Amino acid sequence: MYYQDQQPISVVQGTPVQATAVPSSFQKQEYSNQQQSQSEPILLQNHVTETGGDYNGLKGTQQPMAYNDLFFALLFYVHLAVMAVVLLFAIGSVNGGENNGYDYTGVIYATVVCAVFAVGMSTLALGFMMRNATELVKLSLFFSILCNFVVGILGVMSGQILMGAVGLLCFAISICYAFAVQSRIPFAAANLNTALTAVKANLGLAVYAYVMLALALVWSVWWNVATGGLMYSYGSGVLFLFLLSFYWTHQVLQNTLHVTTAGTIGTWWFAPNEASSYCSSALTDSFARATTYSFGSICFGSLLVATVQALRTLQNILRDKEDFNFLVCIISCILALIQGIIEYLNQWAYVYVGLYGYSYLEAGKNVMTLFRNKGWSTIITDDLASNVLFMVSVGIGLLTGLVGLILASIDKNIFAGIGYEENVGSVGFIIGLLVGFLLCSVHMSIVASAVNTVIVCYAEAPAEFEQNHPVLSAHMRSAWIEAYPMECANF
Repeated sequence: MYYQDQQPISVVQGTPVQATAVPSSFQKQEYSNQQQSQSEPILLQNHVTETGGDYNGLKGTQQPMAYNDLFFALLFYVHLAVMAVVLLFAIGSVNGGENNGYDYTGVIYATVVCAVFAVGMSTLALGFMMRNATELVKLSLFFSILCNFVVGILGVMSGQILMGAVGLLCFAISICYAFAVQSRIPFAAANLNTALTAVKANLGLAVYAYVMLALALVWSVWWNVATGGLMYSYGSGVLFLFLLSFYWTHQVLQNTLHVTTAGTIGTWWFAPNEASSYCSSALTDSFARATTYSFGSICFGSLLVATVQALRTLQNILRDKEDFNFLVCIISCILALIQGIIEYLNQWAYVYVGLYGYSYLEAGKNVMTLFRNKGWSTIITDDLASNVLFMVSVGIGLLTGLVGLILASIDKNIFAGIGYEENVGSVGFIIGLLVGFLLCSVHMSIVASAVNTVIVCYAEAPAEFEQNHPVLSAHMRSAWIEAYPMECANF
C-alpha cells in the first residue's frame, strides 16, 4: 500500500516491460478489488503474473522467458563458425604480408582526436536538441529542400540529366511536403524532446552503441579477409552467400542495439527510477535479453533485410551488361521497395520485441494491430524527427572535418607517412568529416530507436506517462492533439 498525507494514492495500472524494466514496487500497482469503499486502503497485486495470452490489440503483455525464434539464432552462430573456418583458410592461402612502407601514425592521431571531439559534440548536442526541438524540426525541412536542390543542380552541371531531373523533382516535392506538415511540427518536436530526455537519462546506451560500431568494424575486416581468400581460391560462385553473411551480421548488430534501446526507454516510461542512471539495471538487463531470449527474433528479421540487400548488390553487378539495363532497373525498383517495407516493419516490430519479448512475427503483427486500432496509421508514417537526426549528424561531421583541417594546418607532415605531402588540409577535412558523421550517426541511431519506442508507449500507456513524467506528458498531449485531433481522441 502507498500513502501520501494519510490518503491512498490512486495508481494507474502499468504494463511491465520485458527487459526487467519494471521493479517490484511498480509491478504491484493493480487494483485487487474495484468495488471496495474509498475509505479503505487500496490493495495492489503483482501485475507481472499476467504474462502471455492473446494480444488484445490495445496493450502488450510481458511474455514468458523463452528463446524465441531459436532456429535463426542457431543458424547465425553456425554461420559465424563457418566464417571463422573460412577466415583461417583465407589466411593460410594468402602469402605472408609484406610491409608496404606506410606509416599510419599521423592518420591514427588525427582519427583519435576527431573521434574524441565528435563523441563530445554528440553528447552536448542532446541538450541543445532538447532546448531547440521545434526550431530544429523546421530547419531540417529547409535542409532537406536544400539537399535536393544541390543534387539536382550538380546532376545538371555534370551532364547526368536523369540525376538532375530526379533531384529537382524531389526539390519540388520537398517544398510541397514542408508546407503540408507545418501543423505536425509541434508533434515531432514533442516526440523528439521526450526521446532525447529518455536517452539523456540513460547515456550508457552510447557505450553499447560504440561497442556495436567496433564489432561492425571488426566484422568488416574479418569479412574482407575471408572473402578475398576464398574468391582467390574458388572464384565468385559463392558471392551471394558472402554478401548475405556480410549484411546479415551488420543488421544483427544494428537491431540488437535497437531492441536494447527499446527495452531501456520502455523502462524509463513505466518505471523511471529503474532507468535514470548512466548504467542502470534496466540498460544491462535489456541488453542481456536482446542477446539471449530475443536474439533469435533479431536474427530472423535481420536475415530478411540482409537477403534483399544481397540481391540488390548482385543486381548492381548486372548493370555492366547493357542488354539487361531495362530489366535490371525494374528488378532494382522491386528490391528497393521490398527492402523499404521490411525495414519499416522491423523498426516497429523490434520495439515490441524489446518491450515485451514477443517473437518476431508476433511482434510485427501486434504492433501494427495496435496502430490500426488506434487509427494511428498517419502518425507512424511521419518521419520529421529522422530529418533532424540526419541534419545534426551532417553538422557535427562538418565541424569535426574542420578539426581535421586544423590539425593538418598545424602539422603539414601529419599525413606524409601515407604519401600525402600536398593538399593535406583536404585529407584532414575528409578524415574528420567521415569520423564525425559516423560516430554521430551511431549516437543519433539511439535517439531514432527511442523516438519509435515513445510512439508505441504513448499509444499504449498515456496514463502511465502522465503519472511518471507529467511535464513531458502535458507537452506531448497538447502537441499531438493539435497535429492529430482525430487520432488522439482514441486515447
